[in-house]
Amino acid sequence: MINYGFTVFLGFFIIFFATTLGSALVFFFKGEVSDRLNAFLFGFAGGIMLAASVWSLLIPAIESSEDFGAFSFLPACVGFLFGGVFLWGIDRLSLRLNGDTEHKNGENAEYLRPFKTFLAITIHNIPEGLAVGLAFGGALALGTGEAYFTALGLSIGIAVQNFPEGAAVSLPFKRTTGSTFKAFLFGTASGAVEPIAALLGLLLSGIVAIMQPWLLSFAAGAMVYVVAKELIPETIETGETATGTWGLMLGFALMMTLDVALG
Repeated sequence: MINYGFTVFLGFFIIFFATTLGSALVFFFKGEVSDRLNAFLFGFAGGIMLAASVWSLLIPAIESSEDFGAFSFLPACVGFLFGGVFLWGIDRLSLRLNGDTEHKNGENAEYLRPFKTFLAITIHNIPEGLAVGLAFGGALALGTGEAYFTALGLSIGIAVQNFPEGAAVSLPFKRTTGSTFKAFLFGTASGAVEPIAALLGLLLSGIVAIMQPWLLSFAAGAMVYVVAKELIPETIETGETATGTWGLMLGFALMMTLDVALG
């Protein structure tokens, strides 16, 4: 006999565990990371975030906005731009709090770059968690084993995608902070919001379903802003632009494959 309560718990747990597992890759990088490897890692993180923005966020946002008819693009477009505005506001606020210009932030700027990647991926994980919660909410309403296993399949698909995302957060933090454990904690923390959001989606499935297209596209805008504003310039600063470009393309190809294959 199927234990549906355990199935829900498993679905919520694996999406967080996969991020933690990806973050743990930072323990395999000993000592100082070379400029070439840094360029590859920043590019790889950027590619993952760009592909996730398109296939995990924007396309589902448009597909779930069918009620808007010919204007089904509207939630995706508005949410996307607001996501960028939100991260731009974080930029402005950090500069004001530091009492300095963007080009003179020194160590603060170095720390803020990976922090904004962490923030963007954390925001991106919220609608993913909500999607898992909504899936299990639907399964709860139907009460069939097939519905629960479909929801669990969605959790597994998102979990596989979360593995490289955890690494995308922790590896840049390793370079900035010099602390492997602190980098691991940031990577893990980026995924901690997913089971919380999943529980919220389960409890508030009707309300969350209406807001989902806006939340998905908001997360996409935040991620694209970070890639354009932080990761690509960081790659250029290493002087290894070709390596960074290939990192971005490989990251994009990997995440696109996972998103499309796992649906």
